[in-house]
Amino acid sequence: MMLCPEVVLFDMDGVLYDSMPNHAIAWQKAMQKFGIRMSAMDAYATEGMRGVDTIRIMVKEQQGRDISEAEAQEMYDEKTRQFGLLPTAPVMEGVISLMQKIRRDGLQIGIVTGSGQRPLIERALTDFRDFVDDRHIVTAYDVKHGKPAPDPYLMGLQKAGNLRPDQGIVVENAPLGVRAGVAARIFTVAVNSGPLPDSVLRDAGANLVFESMPAWRDAWDDFYLQTSGNVKAD
Repeated sequence: MMLCPEVVLFDMDGVLYDSMPNHAIAWQKAMQKFGIRMSAMDAYATEGMRGVDTIRIMVKEQQGRDISEAEAQEMYDEKTRQFGLLPTAPVMEGVISLMQKIRRDGLQIGIVTGSGQRPLIERALTDFRDFVDDRHIVTAYDVKHGKPAPDPYLMGLQKAGNLRPDQGIVVENAPLGVRAGVAARIFTVAVNSGPLPDSVLRDAGANLVFESMPAWRDAWDDFYLQTSGNVKAD
């Protein structure tokens, strides 16, 4: 398909905020209280999935039982509590200047997150108030099927004005999020801000992989110039 970009859809954790180390700690502490083993690598590997879905899968795998979404939500609430006890994660280096370039070029900006933690959403609305508003944010509670299903990014296109997949660009850092963008048939850029090798993101289907957000920011001008000339996505 050809690209005619009108919106850039950003994941939140590990993309807008350098928050994944905190999430990994919170997941491990919270799940330990319920007898669930969860490593830091598990947290990175499942990043982007709705928290309640992650919990239901891990309970099934480790305890052999199916739990309701309500029970999973109670466990996720503990994870949210643990996260709130940790130091505030900083805004990812380079992301503000990248957004300035995107808006300069006339594109909309949206946020598509698997998080359902309202304090994080409110913080994003404050920190990125010059670029995005509440109408352009997709959270875990906006979709029934979270990442890696395409639903969150398709909802992001819908909120941006019922756009087509070729009118969007996804910015992700996690394999499940990349798979969601690819499943939605949107050009997907991966910024590797975590411990996973680049190959994991490429194998998930990322069209481009950058080592950092500043690297993606610095590549934006040439990338957008090429997209204006109809860059072909896989």
